[in-house]
Amino acid sequence: SSPPGASSNETPLMRPSRIDLLLIPVMMLTMGMSVLFAQTPAPARSSDTIIVDATAPGHPFPHFWEQMFGSGRAILSLRESYRNDLRDVKQITNFQYVRFHAIFHDEVGIYDEDAQGHAVYNFSYVDQIYDGLLANGVRPFVELSFMPKKLAARDAPHAFWYKQNVAPPKDWNKWDDLITQFTKHLVDRYGIDEVAQWYFEVWNEPNLDFWVGEPKQATYWQLYDHAARSIKHVSPRLRVGGPATAQAAWADVFIRHCADNNIPVDFLSTHVYGNDTAKDVFGTTENIPREQMVCRAVKKVHDQIRSSTMPDLPLIWTEYNASYFNEPAVTDSVYMGPWMADTIRQCDGLVDMMSYWTFSDVFEEQGVVKQPFYGGFGLIAAGDIPKPAYAAFKVLHRLGDERISVDSDSVLVTRQKDGMLVVALWNLVSPDKKGSSKTAEIKTAETKTFHLRFEHLAGKFRAYISRVDRDHGDMHPEYDKMGQPRYPTREQLEALRQAAQLPLPEVRDLSNGELTLELPPDGLAVVRLK
Repeated sequence: SSPPGASSNETPLMRPSRIDLLLIPVMMLTMGMSVLFAQTPAPARSSDTIIVDATAPGHPFPHFWEQMFGSGRAILSLRESYRNDLRDVKQITNFQYVRFHAIFHDEVGIYDEDAQGHAVYNFSYVDQIYDGLLANGVRPFVELSFMPKKLAARDAPHAFWYKQNVAPPKDWNKWDDLITQFTKHLVDRYGIDEVAQWYFEVWNEPNLDFWVGEPKQATYWQLYDHAARSIKHVSPRLRVGGPATAQAAWADVFIRHCADNNIPVDFLSTHVYGNDTAKDVFGTTENIPREQMVCRAVKKVHDQIRSSTMPDLPLIWTEYNASYFNEPAVTDSVYMGPWMADTIRQCDGLVDMMSYWTFSDVFEEQGVVKQPFYGGFGLIAAGDIPKPAYAAFKVLHRLGDERISVDSDSVLVTRQKDGMLVVALWNLVSPDKKGSSKTAEIKTAETKTFHLRFEHLAGKFRAYISRVDRDHGDMHPEYDKMGQPRYPTREQLEALRQAAQLPLPEVRDLSNGELTLELPPDGLAVVRLK
């Protein structure tokens, strides 16, 4: 990678726009799903023995992966379907924050100008948006984006379906006033004690095509500086940060810019996806698997912060997922269970909070959703159908708040406050590069046997085993039986929801402190001892 401050920081990164990669033909998706979820021959087998010392010391294990989620743009939060999905995910994770784009989009109606060019503000929809979140026990992680058309220096619509303007402001004083009046209104409405618990993040992915200021970095610094100072002018208690970049970019130079120019910053935010390339994230030609990319990038930025003049700056990862484009074999599939568990294992201790993109497929970056399962980012598909990723978050929520080290890259051992052990185990099988079919890999993938040996357990225990795999928490077999309808009927939707429900945990007695479990390819199990 380039040394800190090198001119390459000014070079726009070349990850294709989401819109280019997300417009996959429906025929290809349907064919891919038919192959993906076909029955396959019995796989081979492997085994792993894990020794768990129940009295071993642990380290704090905050649930950093489930404190915040991303979602579709601001205006969508007014929909009943959005709020239903939000309540569902809140129930299984107790998440605290939601982040979305476009609170300043013209459809929210916040900014206008009169005939003399004076700003006219309207916070009606803003209030409805944030009232709705707070009423459901979720606080806003406020992303300050995008540019109202009448404030923009030029018409610069992004490729997304809702055509947000990604230009700089025509007048920096008016940008300052927008941020000031917006922030002041929030404090007046909700109180400083409430809004001081929110976060304010300046823009989204300015190193890509979400920002057309030139040169990109210098003009983003200007945007950030004005916004940060305006927010702090309302109250120094308010938290502001950035640079909200894609591909874990600009972190070190952003910190240096803020330090050298005395610019307020309370946290650092950035993004990465499992299928980002090593060239874009690290400036190397190595082949980093999607199972490792996210936490490799997190460690890169974590280390940059620790070696900076602000070593204690919180790191908030405001977007991540296994893919940034539509791959049904990835984000719609049981693969997300072990991928998520392994990401938690690797990122532990490196980040303060991570925001999974997204909690729901109430989402319109590529336009109106055309079918239930198309590789959307959400935990819940259109029609309020929970995906395997939803089931994975549900069972992983049961992990304890203390982690015990074990010699395995497929196991997490945790301890709850009452001393009970909760163990996650998984059998991760990488999807192929296209994401349209895993058939070839599944045929050769192994069912994995885990032999758990618990030492120093006091008394007799039972294991309560929750699974997420092809037979547990996956709606696809039912969807296949229906013929994969593009527009499921109400009865079919209810059948799919029922098929996605997890059964009650399997209960088994430990035998001499031992438990043996078999996991199919892409299987996840969470075991609670009682």
